[in-house]
Amino acid sequence: MRAAQPCGILWYVSMISTHDNGGTPSELRPLNLDLIRKYSIAGPRYTSYPPATVFSPDLASVDIEAALRADAEQGGPVSLYFHLPFCETRCWYCGCNTVITRRRGAADDYLDDLKRELEVSREWIGRRPVTQLHLGGGTPTFLSPEQLNRLAEMIRESFHVPAGAEVSVELDPRRLTRGHISALARLGARRASLGVQDTNRQVQMAINRFQPHEMNSQAVEWLRGEGFQSINFDLIFGLPLQTVETFSRTIEDVLALSPDRLSVFSYAHVPWIKPAQKIFEDRGQLPDAETKLALFALAHEKLTTAGFVDIGLDHFAKPDDELAVALRERTLHRNFQGYSTRAGASLYAFGVSAISSTPDIYRQNVKDLVSYKQMLQAGRLPTERGYRLTDEDKIRREVVMAIMCDRRLEFKEASRRTGVDIQAHFRAELECLSDLETDGILQRNSEGLTVLPDGVPLLRVVAMRFDGTLGRTAGRHAKVI
Repeated sequence: MRAAQPCGILWYVSMISTHDNGGTPSELRPLNLDLIRKYSIAGPRYTSYPPATVFSPDLASVDIEAALRADAEQGGPVSLYFHLPFCETRCWYCGCNTVITRRRGAADDYLDDLKRELEVSREWIGRRPVTQLHLGGGTPTFLSPEQLNRLAEMIRESFHVPAGAEVSVELDPRRLTRGHISALARLGARRASLGVQDTNRQVQMAINRFQPHEMNSQAVEWLRGEGFQSINFDLIFGLPLQTVETFSRTIEDVLALSPDRLSVFSYAHVPWIKPAQKIFEDRGQLPDAETKLALFALAHEKLTTAGFVDIGLDHFAKPDDELAVALRERTLHRNFQGYSTRAGASLYAFGVSAISSTPDIYRQNVKDLVSYKQMLQAGRLPTERGYRLTDEDKIRREVVMAIMCDRRLEFKEASRRTGVDIQAHFRAELECLSDLETDGILQRNSEGLTVLPDGVPLLRVVAMRFDGTLGRTAGRHAKVI
């Protein structure tokens, strides 16, 4: 029995007047801040549907081996993710799964474990072509160039990575040498994402991440010199001591380096999960809600004015970037790394806390190094929790991802892809969209619904109307802005 989302549940928000922003082109349209205030509720990021908050430790119900056999029989390309969790110091804002150490031998031990995981996984993956390879963390460049070369050799031994595969890596400019970049280039990396967060010294000291902007400039120069074709900067708004004036300078600093993409994330304050964040509460340095909203509006205005396309949520890209092209051509995809251009591949992820996705299941590895090593030494997949999708989940996933990636839901196409009459199947949900339509977030007709420009910052709010899991995940998500 599918659970329809009744009107009104989770949708009560304070009533604040909204206004028409006029006929400004969508990419240069100013944000409707009243609308964002009204609908800034907590909700999933939809890097998957159902979201990771519903994953279960009951692995018998997931039946991982059956799902992996089915995926192997189906064949097709794969996307690979390697989680390299080590950092030398802790950034107090960070919500990632990290291991803080200065012991370089820890990376050698971890590479031994990754090799075991590759061997355990080989029977399921085989030599299927790789369309995408991403190294994340933590800090991948905690590994020395020699250790990165070893990882590259392990990957080549286990997989066929063709010349056209997209290979990307996350970088910390504070821990970067030309040797690192050369090693990554030999692996085939041509996309890099640099953790910047903020260029203001006072903000950096408040978050325990001192990073002079000269480091960012040097990193970009080295990357361009090694032939990297796409550079992304990660920024965060809502950090301690940030003001509109300081964040404006941060954006100007990074724009001067001509990145191809920017990710502008909202700081998620979750001290019950990440105790280090309690420092910010003790010091009383976090911006209030209105300042945080102003920071978001500033970033949107400055980036779109500079010619960047608002891809959705926190992603911006130059108009000729693959992400912007995919948005226009409606081939955008979403996975656990965010927006992507490579759809149709099963995701196999390696390392502690890494999440894999095949057509029927999601599965997440254990989060601590000791358990990870012990399970691999026993010849087992190091899975801690997972989820098997029902037929209903797959129908809802199609709808949620259409909204998140295409900003629209075409009833005829969605019905063809799912094998059900979408209008009949979601009659109750569609009847509950009147408030979003009245407020100019979306428009509906007999052929489907379209998210309007004012609604783009609230894509998650629209997608939530079709989420059948919200009753199980209440209180486990950050606000959408």
